[in-house]
Amino acid sequence: MKRDVGPRSVLVIGGGIAGLTHAVAARQAGIEVEVIEVRPDWKVAGWGLSLTGPAIRALRAVGLADACVEAGYPVFRTLHCDAIGTVRNVMELPSVLGPGKPAEVGIGRPVLHAVLRERAAELGATLRTGLSVESLSSGEGGVTASLSDGSTRTVDYAVGADGVRSRTRAQLGLPGDPWYTGQMVWRALVDRPEWATDIYTFAGPTFTTGLIPISPGKAYVFLTESSDDPGTVPEAELAARMRALLAPFGGRFAEVRDGITVPAQVVRRPVQVLFVEGPWHAARTVLAGDAAHSPSPQLVSGAALAIEDAVVLAEEITARPSLDKAFDAYETRRHGRARALVETSVELGRSEREGRREEFHALQRKGHGAMAAPM
Repeated sequence: MKRDVGPRSVLVIGGGIAGLTHAVAARQAGIEVEVIEVRPDWKVAGWGLSLTGPAIRALRAVGLADACVEAGYPVFRTLHCDAIGTVRNVMELPSVLGPGKPAEVGIGRPVLHAVLRERAAELGATLRTGLSVESLSSGEGGVTASLSDGSTRTVDYAVGADGVRSRTRAQLGLPGDPWYTGQMVWRALVDRPEWATDIYTFAGPTFTTGLIPISPGKAYVFLTESSDDPGTVPEAELAARMRALLAPFGGRFAEVRDGITVPAQVVRRPVQVLFVEGPWHAARTVLAGDAAHSPSPQLVSGAALAIEDAVVLAEEITARPSLDKAFDAYETRRHGRARALVETSVELGRSEREGRREEFHALQRKGHGAMAAPM
């Protein structure tokens, strides 16, 4: 696939959701793509996520919605329950895919990454692991990256999709430091109980937990814990600590809780939030995904933002007469949307910590309503 005008090559720094999605979108636009990932084995942190309607809509734009639905677990409703499992509210979710199609998809993070990675490779993208960028320099001929193995790459543009602690962002001199919100997020991989055919949330006395199916056989439990000091929990104690946090929840969820027995089932991470206020690009390199913005998880929309970034960036790259205009148009489309979601997610976390449940649900509706608008 050759392009007659515009950028012909890109180096994608980071093989996560944003980077791999942009690799797919760029190859579909006829751009030569190389993705470099610092981890040597494509290992993914965390167990699962929910691909919301906006995420599915963006995946559909690059032809991957059906593949993700097939690889994950289709979700049509969210059931809100009290601590003992009595259903208090059922939220029917509209589907962007049409009548009879799922509104969301629960999917394992490694599975989603594999779907994206395999499609990028099928389209001819070069994927390399165990590499990082030591320095970046731009000139009339493109951007040159010096890599950790001593080699160099010169391409028309580069994308920094290397996460919330982006090294690319620092190399470009762009401002932005993630900050701790006062909450720890817990995730545990469990066997999916037969009754968990949709997303379930359970409201307890101090926080909410929930269960999201990600395959016919597996689901994951989530909760956020308020903590002024994130500290550390010894790995051997993770499962017992999570069961203790979930002790107030009963009914049929108790069996799920009691099945969390192996420390390797559990992931505990500080909730860190980021929004890059200034431009997201310098010269020929641009940021995408968590490198530019990272909301807290209460709106389950971080993946949607990352996928949208990748798709919109490819659209603007192919539609504009210059990289500067493309990057400016990309940021114009993404900046306000991402800022609003990050700010709403921070408000959500604060209301959750302070037990203001009515405000929490109102903010959730506000956030999801904003994300329903065109990307």
